[in-house]
Amino acid sequence: MDYQLELKQIVDYPRCRIYREFLRSLMEDRDIRTNGSSYLFYYMTLCSYANFRSSYRRIEGISYLVGPGEWICKTSELTEWFRTRFQHQALSILDFLQKQNYITYTRLGRNHLVKFSINGWKQHNTALDYNYPCLKDVGFFFFPIAAVHELISMGKCSEMDIVLDLWVHAIYNDGQVQGSELGPVVYFRNCTGSPLTNFSDLALRWGISKATVSRILNKLQDKEYLSLVSFTGRHGSVIYLCSYLSTMFNISDVMIDKEEICMTFQIPVHIPETSSIPEAEPIREEQITIMEAENSVSGQAGSVSKPHMKKIVQKVAQILAAQGVPCCECPRTLYKLYPLSDCKETTVKYSLQIACPDGKMPYRFELTLSPASPPEDNSSPALSRQADTENEERR
Repeated sequence: MDYQLELKQIVDYPRCRIYREFLRSLMEDRDIRTNGSSYLFYYMTLCSYANFRSSYRRIEGISYLVGPGEWICKTSELTEWFRTRFQHQALSILDFLQKQNYITYTRLGRNHLVKFSINGWKQHNTALDYNYPCLKDVGFFFFPIAAVHELISMGKCSEMDIVLDLWVHAIYNDGQVQGSELGPVVYFRNCTGSPLTNFSDLALRWGISKATVSRILNKLQDKEYLSLVSFTGRHGSVIYLCSYLSTMFNISDVMIDKEEICMTFQIPVHIPETSSIPEAEPIREEQITIMEAENSVSGQAGSVSKPHMKKIVQKVAQILAAQGVPCCECPRTLYKLYPLSDCKETTVKYSLQIACPDGKMPYRFELTLSPASPPEDNSSPALSRQADTENEERR
């Protein structure tokens, strides 16, 4: 029997899965800095080594019993995990986390060993009642969302803490979060349902400057940790994570297309006054035919000029080609627009037919255009439209 599987990540879930393999890859990436306050990274690293059942660990000829939520290691191992130069610096981090009631720890073996315990481990993770070694490089553990907000507010966030903060707050395919059906989007759970953010809010959240926020996000984008989609004006930015689906759900990652995101968030599509011909147009203007409705007047407020409509159709063709519509990449494909609404209406609807000259069945879409508010500082309003395509059927 065949089944159709739909994955949804619920935004109100109070915990997030953290895969040890993902965290180990971050620990090995020395290009991601831990300068500043990295308490989220330190605490999450300790949680990744904590047992979920009892086991024995033999160090220097002595066997130590380690219970659920505990682990024992050498002080030199802590120094390597935390990327500190001296052992007393790693111990000072443990002192701070113990003072904040996140962990408790004791020093053993003439102060060469450290045994730590994660406070409240059993509240968020399963503790099994039998002895067996626990693997430290595979599997996952649950991390509370509330601890993330507390730890990132204790100082200036490092690059490592910023990566983890973004990862924990990623949402995929949740109807409550706009744009999450396109890919794993970062949503800070502000009860708005919109993942749109700006550098000012991120700077306040992470305790750094807006310039530093821009530099770090662009760096993470170059390293393919995320895809930053920034919009003009005061619309803000949207952050999508790369390799999130393959890590969390073991499925193929999706490609993020900016034009498709613009339509999802109803961001205005700007048509410049001066026609600048790009090096490679997706489709030629000769391929586009715009049918006029009866008694239409091109000067009406709700009408769209033919040159602007052709530019919009070219943008739509780029989006559909990125989504896998093969006809949009063919230079012989014909595009026909049929008006569905009166030109006097504010919102204009068109039927877009994409026909293949080889006789294949055409694609049909509905194209909706509504006027966007012009920028306040412009004396002459620029022509801009919001494009929203809805796939009706392939006939």
